[in-house]
Amino acid sequence: MTELELTNSKIAILGMGATGLSVARFLSSIGKPFIFADSREQPPRLNEVKDSFPQVSMQLGEFNEALFAGIDLAVISPGIALDQPALIQARQQGVTFIGDLELFLSQAKAPVVAISGSNGKSTVTTLLGQMAKDSGLHVGVGGNLGMPMLDLLSDNQQLYVLELSSFQLELLTDSRGATVGLLNITPDHMDRYKDLEQYVTAKHHIFRGAKTVISNRQDSLTTPREQGESQTLTFGLDRPGQGDFGIDLHDHSESLFFGNQVLLALEEVAMKGRHNTGNVLAALALGHAVGLPTATMLETLKVFRGLPHRCETIATIDNVSYINDSKGTNVGATLAAIEGFGSDAGKNLLLIAGGQGKGQDFGDLKDAAERFVKCGFLYGEDAQLIEEALRSVTQVHRANSLDEAVAGARSAARPGDIVLLSPACASFDSFTGFEQRGRCFSQAVLSQVHAHNGKEMTS
Repeated sequence: MTELELTNSKIAILGMGATGLSVARFLSSIGKPFIFADSREQPPRLNEVKDSFPQVSMQLGEFNEALFAGIDLAVISPGIALDQPALIQARQQGVTFIGDLELFLSQAKAPVVAISGSNGKSTVTTLLGQMAKDSGLHVGVGGNLGMPMLDLLSDNQQLYVLELSSFQLELLTDSRGATVGLLNITPDHMDRYKDLEQYVTAKHHIFRGAKTVISNRQDSLTTPREQGESQTLTFGLDRPGQGDFGIDLHDHSESLFFGNQVLLALEEVAMKGRHNTGNVLAALALGHAVGLPTATMLETLKVFRGLPHRCETIATIDNVSYINDSKGTNVGATLAAIEGFGSDAGKNLLLIAGGQGKGQDFGDLKDAAERFVKCGFLYGEDAQLIEEALRSVTQVHRANSLDEAVAGARSAARPGDIVLLSPACASFDSFTGFEQRGRCFSQAVLSQVHAHNGKEMTS
């Protein structure tokens, strides 16, 4: 989008959440008028909108044809599905739809790294941001994670690192020479997309106009379908080819490699779990693509332990570890956690799962559960669907709440086991989000600590 096109447009912002407010702040900062709209009668942040933008007209309730009368450009928040009748009609009548990402890319003066994937994108985004900070750069980290991207804009920034959801990518037409990474693709948001192909297509918008593409060579769905002029690097949990990142043996120990160059023994990497090794390799590939010093990135890996609610060790009680992977909101994330913490010596996992399944097929968990899951404790709206998928391969127990599931797992666990909260579901049937769910799990685990009656315990 050119400045002229933006200047001459009559603009509507659809959605009064964090993204919509950031768009409003940006447009206000450059003196561009707009109207606000939200399909909800009482958006949670309505008072904040009224206080911050008292002169702006707004429409609440179901979107309709009248909303778009005289509008040239609509900035759509990620949570708004584009297949609503009023939106389809508006586009047919010539209204241009964009997201905050298009606005951001039109304004950013520093290089941009854009990261997406079904799982691991928050960890990779945060890790790469830390690598850049440790390299001495002024870096803005946000997007779907943390601060909305438009709030990151500053002439002082030397690099931007953005996490992007499929929703944010749906409207992207040109990444304007960004370095982009697509980490993995497993079915997610099947309540929004009609099938996996539509979801994959949205994710692949990240490749449009990219200067450098990082993909997962062990996941063919992350490979660009059209070979443009982009430079391509890959990562994977196998021996890499020249110019790619992977793992191999060095002095009888698994190590990170760049081509045939050994980088760091895996035992020196602070983040544990096979899936996190993939995240580490993706961050290294992205950092390499934007010129971060290898030595600095490796030093970061020695101390970066991951993010809260993402395969986070809460405590070890009676030699039983309790892992909080509340961010595991889809089957692919839970599958990665099971395989990352599972032991080939025998079933060692007690899986706590459940919530809102978003139309997913839980049958994809069966093979890993048969290998690694000793028993499952299931709760929430779609517990029955998970039980139907797993009961033929492992023991399953139903719980009325997450607290009850933790108590049941605590009773069933034996020394050497791992109690893994990785729900494979959204949390909104019981919690405000995965963060609250993770805190509830942590509190339930720590209550077991207090009930431990002075026995030896580490945390």
